[in-house]
Amino acid sequence: MEIFGALVAGSFIGAVLGFVGAGGAMLSVPILLYFFNFDPKSATTAALAIVFLAALSGALAKARSRQILYREALIIVGLGLISNLGLASLANRLPDLFITTGFSIILVIAALSMLVDPKFKPETKMPLSLLILIALLIGAMTGVFGIGGGFLAIPVLVLFFGTPQAKAAGTSLLIISLNSLISFLGHHQLWETVRWHIPIFIGISAIIVAQIASRLSSQTSPKILRRAFAILLLLISTFTLLESWIF
Repeated sequence: MEIFGALVAGSFIGAVLGFVGAGGAMLSVPILLYFFNFDPKSATTAALAIVFLAALSGALAKARSRQILYREALIIVGLGLISNLGLASLANRLPDLFITTGFSIILVIAALSMLVDPKFKPETKMPLSLLILIALLIGAMTGVFGIGGGFLAIPVLVLFFGTPQAKAAGTSLLIISLNSLISFLGHHQLWETVRWHIPIFIGISAIIVAQIASRLSSQTSPKILRRAFAILLLLISTFTLLESWIF
């Protein structure tokens, strides 16, 4: 039953990734927490593996169509390396309440970003200081909460590097996969606490369904999908906060 549940959960995560293009960790962590009874540290560690596999699968597809800018991806990953590895190595010492509360806050921010249609003016230029700050923030989110930070990476790529939207999405997938891998290695002290058969089956199912959903995504309204996913994130955030602080 656990394996069947993992396959179903992976299919749901893959469908969201394929249609929306984001949100793998935002769904993986609460699913592992509340459906498979993982503790917060194990859930974020396992989510890193799931997100790495799913994002890498998407990035390989984008690479074949030449929609990845490697230099820009490596700059953002490199700038966030300190916060990513540093906080990942400290993750086993952080209180569970801190992890679940911080995760919920990030879900709210991500949901609000999806409710607003991104409109980037070509003449807008993000300052270098803001680039460094956001790169460190993305690294920190990945290191502690297992979140790839694609909702922050894409505005950086567009506003600082002038990346076209299509290539920004592909480059963001590479950033997410590299950040997730780095953070996963930083979580090595927590590897033995994870029941690995569950995230492995979730990851495999997510990859297969994401490939199918991505082909069908052009037939649906991106605006409706983003708003539906934003509402889902707000519901998950609310439930996580109530579960952490009240129940």
